Amino acid sequence: MFKIIRRNNLSTEKIRSFSNFVKVVEVGPRDGLQNEKNIVPTKVKIELIDKLTESGLRTIEATSFVSPKWVPQMSDNAQVYQNINKKPNVSYPVLVPNAKGLDDALKVGVKEIAIFSAASEAFSKKNTNCSIDAAVEKAKLVIEEALKHDIKVRGYISCVVGCPYEGEIKSTIVANLAAALLQYGCYEISLGDTIGVGSPNKINNLLHDLENVSSDMKKFALHCHDTYGQGLVNVYAGLERGIRVFDSSVAGLGGCPYANGATGNIATEDLLYLLHGQGLETGVDLNEIVKIGEFICSQLQRRNQSKAGVAILSKNN
Repeated sequence: MFKIIRRNNLSTEKIRSFSNFVKVVEVGPRDGLQNEKNIVPTKVKIELIDKLTESGLRTIEATSFVSPKWVPQMSDNAQVYQNINKKPNVSYPVLVPNAKGLDDALKVGVKEIAIFSAASEAFSKKNTNCSIDAAVEKAKLVIEEALKHDIKVRGYISCVVGCPYEGEIKSTIVANLAAALLQYGCYEISLGDTIGVGSPNKINNLLHDLENVSSDMKKFALHCHDTYGQGLVNVYAGLERGIRVFDSSVAGLGGCPYANGATGNIATEDLLYLLHGQGLETGVDLNEIVKIGEFICSQLQRRNQSKAGVAILSKNN
């Protein structure tokens, strides 16, 4: 069992300087599209990513190198990654589940990957067919191999506050996982409220326990879902505790194929409206993101889930 690394006398060390800059990690092309029932044409995925690149975003999760048997939507991963218009100041991470996925990603010149784990035994077995400990050991091997190739590694932890099978999750389990993944070489850990059951109090308690892992909250990101309408208030709770990285999906696309009832990610449009309204900087053009949301929704023939996006379009029209 992996062991947590505790920091002593954290209260005397907790000197934080909160930045006015917030990094928005756009997950729409991967996390947003993977749950779509109909296969999205490769050219549409490429156009989506190219449009997002021009919006000012600095991190865009492009695709995932997973088995097409389990996620057929991502079977064109190599084509997508090789044909997007990459800018040198933009990162295009891809999700990899195992050594095979990493090997395939390396073949197309990927510079950053994301690995995933879960804070729930039941979810881990459903998602990866192995226990938490086994999943972490697999992730360790992938991280070590990626670092040998100078590939940056971001870690995902799913079900950080609740699981569709186990219910409430203890934050100490999340802290243990985060400590292990950071120790193995992840530069950042994205904390996923996979089924959207979090509330500000739960997020506060979670982040408090994570301060025992690292007093530098720059190592953590929040990945909120809006199942119970709590996505943005959970973001605000994270902001108050020094979190300055948030995952979001244009037009609120996404969900989780292994978590029934999990609605979409928080919409990038809504996140930007909140952040800019608080006087924070993102470098992202909200109006361009609104246009991109309309583009992808028209391609998918589905309703835009972003309240800010719909309101801005209505006002402009």
